[in-house]
Amino acid sequence: MSLFNWVSLVLFLYLLSPILSLNGSSDIPSRFLNYAKKRELFDWMVGVRRKIHENPELGYEEFETSKLIRAELDKMGVKYKHPLSVTGVVGFIGSGKPPFVALRADMDALAMQEMVEWEYKSKVSGKMHACGHDSHVAMLLGAAKILQDHREELKGTVVLIFQPAEEGGGGAKKMIDEGALENVNAIFGLHVANKLPLGEVASRAGPLLAGSGFFEAVISGKGGHAAIPQHSIDPILAASNVIVSLQHLVSREADPLDSQIRMMQKIIEKDRDNAQLVDVVTVAKFQGGGAFNVIPDSVTIGGTFRAFLKESFMQLRQRIEEVVTGQAAVQRCKAVISFLENEKPFFPPTINDKNLHDYFRIVAGDVLGIDKVKDMQPLMGSEDFAFYQEMIPGYFFFLGMQNATHKQLQSPHSPYFEINEDVLPYGAALHASLATRYLLQSHPEVTLPAENDHDEL
Repeated sequence: MSLFNWVSLVLFLYLLSPILSLNGSSDIPSRFLNYAKKRELFDWMVGVRRKIHENPELGYEEFETSKLIRAELDKMGVKYKHPLSVTGVVGFIGSGKPPFVALRADMDALAMQEMVEWEYKSKVSGKMHACGHDSHVAMLLGAAKILQDHREELKGTVVLIFQPAEEGGGGAKKMIDEGALENVNAIFGLHVANKLPLGEVASRAGPLLAGSGFFEAVISGKGGHAAIPQHSIDPILAASNVIVSLQHLVSREADPLDSQIRMMQKIIEKDRDNAQLVDVVTVAKFQGGGAFNVIPDSVTIGGTFRAFLKESFMQLRQRIEEVVTGQAAVQRCKAVISFLENEKPFFPPTINDKNLHDYFRIVAGDVLGIDKVKDMQPLMGSEDFAFYQEMIPGYFFFLGMQNATHKQLQSPHSPYFEINEDVLPYGAALHASLATRYLLQSHPEVTLPAENDHDEL
């Protein structure tokens, strides 16, 4: 064969290589899951998770957790940026060039005392990983190991986002503000699920989790003796009327013809036992008075409100303020309301991208078997992953960890919450597979300018 023919053949194979790689990508999930289940990698993920569990840190205080993550990335040879949003870490694996896909794990613990007695129980009084974020970090680090060991297969760049302060602190928003999503085309995130069987996943296209906000109101009147209430202005009576009126916001002000509400009603009809309301307003705090025979000067109430549409959410916020101040005035009281934006920022609804939902079902089906990929009803819980989804297409899913032969695992935010560590390889393999296949699928179409590349890789 002539030199010209040899050169032509090599050039042809080079141009064809992305297509060949993509066509051969269906075995990636099974290879990655087998890799994640190797004893050495599994034991390492378990060890990482237990170290984090023993030393829980609250939002924006995850200094030791962040240090551990950076140390492990250093050992892998993975480049990263730090700090973002105080303790956040953003790693990069791959070519440093487009396309970019992100994987996210939250790092923070909860302010509660662990009641589970085991060898690796929290060593910090009043702090506990009761929502599984320790396992989320371990799984993303496991995915980093898989991706780094298979980096020659990456047709672009995987961005690893280790985020602080998911538990009410809005860490995702601050990570975005500091550039965590620079050049990123899509993002994936997961959460462990105590009731879903081990090796199954569940999610849905569209609204998955509600937007959430908090409020606190101080209703002031005039205190006095309970025997002569006519000489007082009773804030307890005013607060009681406020609470009753707040419960009417959903039942009497939501438009039953609204398309979103009709969609949710259809879901309720399909599964009445598990479906929840479209909007929720709950008063869970009521503080006032300290004696049986004294009308207090003031009462403090507080609660949460949730909705699946941002428009509904903002309408609820406005009406809560109007009802609190208006009903207090009817009872001759004054009310000051705060929505606690600084301490507890509003979380938007978590809304999964339809195209990514279709993609997720294919990849997760290849990892676990399509019979293990379940559709689920929307939940009224909230997730600050939604901040990422407001910026770029994103997809959030739940990963089961309940072993049918073991005791029922407790719900997140319980002092008895536990992790079935057998879930770790599944999370790591799903992360790695979703990212790798996404890059292979997107590579031929993406043409971002060279100046946006991450040359540090």
